Amino acid sequence: MHPASDHPILIAGGGIGGLATALALARHGLPSKVLERRAALAEEGAGIQIGPHGMRVLSWLGADGRLRASAAEPDNLRVMNARTGRELSALPLGSWIARQHGAPYCTVHRQDLHAALLEHVSASPLIDIETNAEVVDAETYASGVATRLANGSAFSGAALIGADGLWSSVRAKYFDAQPPRFSGKCAYRSVAPRDAIPDNLRGNDVRIWLASGAHIVDYPVRGGAERALVAIFSDNAQSEAWSTDARVTDVRSRASAFAQPLKDLLHAANLWRKWSLYERSVPSPLVKGAIALLGDAAHPVLPFLAQGAVMALEDACVVSAAIAMTPGDIPSALMRYESDRRARVIRVQDASRRNGQIYQMSGFMAAARNSVLRALPAERLMAGYDWLYGWKPPQ
Repeated sequence: MHPASDHPILIAGGGIGGLATALALARHGLPSKVLERRAALAEEGAGIQIGPHGMRVLSWLGADGRLRASAAEPDNLRVMNARTGRELSALPLGSWIARQHGAPYCTVHRQDLHAALLEHVSASPLIDIETNAEVVDAETYASGVATRLANGSAFSGAALIGADGLWSSVRAKYFDAQPPRFSGKCAYRSVAPRDAIPDNLRGNDVRIWLASGAHIVDYPVRGGAERALVAIFSDNAQSEAWSTDARVTDVRSRASAFAQPLKDLLHAANLWRKWSLYERSVPSPLVKGAIALLGDAAHPVLPFLAQGAVMALEDACVVSAAIAMTPGDIPSALMRYESDRRARVIRVQDASRRNGQIYQMSGFMAAARNSVLRALPAERLMAGYDWLYGWKPPQ
């Protein structure tokens, strides 16, 4: 624990968004208190892709050094036909995207990203952490916010940032009681050791395999020592749990019609976890006085553009800069944060949803998509994402 001001910014949630927000506030000299409902700050999950815009945030936070030591920097994004195993396009990453946007494109294990943030949070005298601290009530005053926790404790602060994820209790209580909408799809995730991956599939690339009603993504993590696998299938079984155990046969049976290299890749993993995928619109407003939402609590993103974690990193930069500009007028600062973020996060949500539809096309539409991928120059396809990867933190 570290001593903090009598009026810190309270942050509900100690995941990637919550920790990044605490670090960003500290970067501006502002104290915060992270209120994590779990007994320990630990992160589940598998792989995460972090584009140049996300790596710029991590560099500004000072957390990129440790992370890059455990990351991979893929050379290409290879788009594959899942049924034939043939390559449709190879989009440049590696040195090309680093030159284009001034920062690398990295693939990491989610636990490594969380650990890199937590290391810096734990070392900051401006950040306090409380575990077993689920926020169940909050009341705003002229001087800030008073919160009550499920364990009976109470904390006061200058503001409350709800960074408590898809099933945010802060959102449900103060902004939008409607639950998330199940998308009809589930993500099966695993991480396989490099030695278990067939030799011809071990390259330093991200691959996305397109099929009717499904797609699979694989990429290196932990410096290439492991490979993250994500398989997205239509699935009616929904769960509110962050992840649940999945049977190996659930994945392998769905892959029976895929090309042999893809089946070999999926057979390399022996432990799978399953995430039900949900959608949720950005609430209007996402700020009420001195209370605001951030990350998945504000704008969950389907994982078809690999942007969920990076949007939370961006949010952290913007909200901290807004508060630092007018620390004596938190409601105005949070309104600026909402104004800065709303259009972008909605655009990212829409682009992610559209990608999912494109990836899983069938019949004539899939054939037309494949023809376009084969015909268009890779750099032209990548230019369509300059708006995404070119984002820079406010100065």
